[in-house]
Amino acid sequence: MSTSLVPHCPVCSKKENLLRCQGCKVMPYCGREHQISDRSSHKSACNAIKKAHNELNRQEQELRSHPGDMSMSANVFEDSVGRFWGIYGTRPYMRARYALAASLLKVHQYDAIKAGFDHIMDLLRLCRGDNMGVRFQAPALFLRLGKDQECYDFMKWWFTTGSQADYDWGDVNLPYLNLNGEDVFESPELFLEQRPNLSYAVALTLLKVKLLLDVKMLESVTVAGEKVPAEILDNIRDQLVTRAVITERKEVMEAQDLEPFIRELVGQIAGLHAVVTKANRFFWQALLDPSQHLSALPSAYSPGSVEEMQLVLNYSYDAWIETPGAIDIVRGLRDS
Repeated sequence: MSTSLVPHCPVCSKKENLLRCQGCKVMPYCGREHQISDRSSHKSACNAIKKAHNELNRQEQELRSHPGDMSMSANVFEDSVGRFWGIYGTRPYMRARYALAASLLKVHQYDAIKAGFDHIMDLLRLCRGDNMGVRFQAPALFLRLGKDQECYDFMKWWFTTGSQADYDWGDVNLPYLNLNGEDVFESPELFLEQRPNLSYAVALTLLKVKLLLDVKMLESVTVAGEKVPAEILDNIRDQLVTRAVITERKEVMEAQDLEPFIRELVGQIAGLHAVVTKANRFFWQALLDPSQHLSALPSAYSPGSVEEMQLVLNYSYDAWIETPGAIDIVRGLRDS
């Protein structure tokens, strides 16, 4: 998880003994005084979340009170998991659920991002085929929450099982999002065999950049601590690098020479950078200088268009800026 997402009071940045806003339930404050002083800034987002919550509750109650008919079960939340969008009567609920997720994701605090992410993932549970396209928002949210391994497993499932033409989305007994512990260091070739989705290509690039930054940090500790006892050096490494996707790989954490890992990652990142450029020539420049693009809300797009770039930039920008050093690597690739 990014340090900028550690729960903190938006006024004084205090991180201990926080209280949540009783309206939205996700904005933390150190106390009543700072909550009042921040009210003008928080009011719009707070009201939007409350309104979205109320609408979702109303839609859920309508579904739960439905007597059942030929088109929808009386127990739709138990009987129709995985197939919601195919049942017309559930669509207002699904839209309301997404609206709540979208309102939560506008609050740059851990609890809000986590709550929004949970709604996104539950929309996928309810509708495996993802008619709403929320799977394209999920990777950046995984990364913002420090779920790097889960992000890779998620994207790889969609590029393997999820892309099979004969996969039966209506059969809830089939494996779904069931990959765990896939090799995040492996070549991204799998993702490039077909025309990559821009959102996934950008997220995969950032994931590889995060790996590179961590491995470089380990290398700097190794070089600086050549004469330090191994036990002390290991303790320093463990404190500096905390992402599980790195710390759980003994071959990386215990390597005496990390240069092969660095060379491989640099090559992968350069390749992914080129793939993103080919897929949408506007994206990298917009990441470096987002200007008005972050306020754009395109309702439709075509591959390679400015509108596609704007949509993906809105999905992923926070994940990039919350990773110190990541955008500098992109800038270096542009200037090289």
